[in-house]
Amino acid sequence: MNWNILFFVILPYVALTVCIVAGIYRAIYRPFTISSMSSQLLERKKLFWGSIPFHYGIVLVLLGHLFALFLPRQLRLWNSAPIRLYLLEATGLALGLWALAGLAVLLWRRLSERRVRVVTTPMDLVLLLLLLVSVITGVLTATVYRFGSSWFTTVFTPYLWSVLTFRPLVSLVAPLPWVIKLHVVNFFVLLAVLPFSRLIHIAVYPIGYLVRPWQIVLWNRRADVDKPSSH
Repeated sequence: MNWNILFFVILPYVALTVCIVAGIYRAIYRPFTISSMSSQLLERKKLFWGSIPFHYGIVLVLLGHLFALFLPRQLRLWNSAPIRLYLLEATGLALGLWALAGLAVLLWRRLSERRVRVVTTPMDLVLLLLLLVSVITGVLTATVYRFGSSWFTTVFTPYLWSVLTFRPLVSLVAPLPWVIKLHVVNFFVLLAVLPFSRLIHIAVYPIGYLVRPWQIVLWNRRADVDKPSSH
């Protein structure tokens, strides 16, 4: 079996199909399950120090990937000056490490806090592990195979567009090191898992999610509960 065909031709279309079909099904038939399902009431401190770095770090890194996908020429023009290239690379690496630190706190919270562990589902752990693999391989790629913001536009931008136009150019990714391949394969697996996990909430007003307060919880208690008995 040609593993490159399996991972970079078949898997992308399977992942996209599952993500779109299952995502639409969940949005139509189970709309109230599209939520981050916050466990803030069970534990707050670790959630704050994990959620903020992870969400901002990962979202900004993803925006950088999208910029390279849709505006590759402008990105190459920016990187034509060494100082701007180094600045962009350092910023991307810092954001990746920031997201990794937040993710480590979230995983530690899930495993160490008894009340949080009780409400943790197997899918929560699968999602956290996939995200951990994604961020670690991304950081490794940024440190070992430098200047990814430049070679991304000549390798992955045309590859991803070839997949979206149903003419996958597997020859672009076949020669890549295994760390980079794992990063890409893990992304497609995450895409397939997305509609079955709590991560689906990022598909609903993602911009608003970034600028709203990190969590708003209303505690509702009947007024007569705390009243002493008259007997």
